[in-house]
Amino acid sequence: MDEPEKKKQELAKRPPAEKPEEKKDDKSLPSKIKKRRIEVITVRNWKEYLGESVLIVFSVALALALTEWFTKLHEEKQTRQFLHELHEELITNRIAEEDQYAYHLKVLRNIDSALNNPAYAQQFMNNGVLHLYETIAPRGVMSRNLTDIAWQMAKQNNALAKIDLNTYSLLVDIYDDQARITKVEDEIGKVLLSWESRKPENLRATLILIRDNYHGWAVDRVPELLKKYARAIERLKNY
Repeated sequence: MDEPEKKKQELAKRPPAEKPEEKKDDKSLPSKIKKRRIEVITVRNWKEYLGESVLIVFSVALALALTEWFTKLHEEKQTRQFLHELHEELITNRIAEEDQYAYHLKVLRNIDSALNNPAYAQQFMNNGVLHLYETIAPRGVMSRNLTDIAWQMAKQNNALAKIDLNTYSLLVDIYDDQARITKVEDEIGKVLLSWESRKPENLRATLILIRDNYHGWAVDRVPELLKKYARAIERLKNY
């Protein structure tokens, strides 16, 4: 083997020379540092935990107290409103009943006239035909409505719990009397709509039954009812 060929083989057996390491770009270092999560551990003592607990309890208690206070204010305002409306309803009903009382007294006088005057009685019931409006009751059996809407609303919303027992009892009596007075329409209606009342021979008895129903259900209880109205209106005047 000649000398040049031998040198080529030796060079081929040598390991390749290592390339110098490329320097890394230092510009990438800040971004890597930013990606690292920095953890800060705060060490607190028992006083700090106690303070936070007290603050939470105080906040909850304050919120509950404020809620209860606002709820109470709302309920008191609502109660006063219901009682005010009840007061106004009593005034309206008293005025209505005063007018109706005067009207019912007039109806009773008309009935007495019919009982004492057969010709006038015949105008009330002629050939089985009833002429109520044209004769004894020109405005009907009842001339006014006595309402109880405010009374029912006050009961449903427990507003009556704020008034004393005597006032409550007085109001119960008033609205019970109103219901009885209103019932006169149904009771007289039963008399007038019965077949027996249309018979000529029963005309006088029919007039007497109408008169008795007016006295029993309405007229005789009104004077005392008007006094009850006055007392109740006075007791609720501050609402």
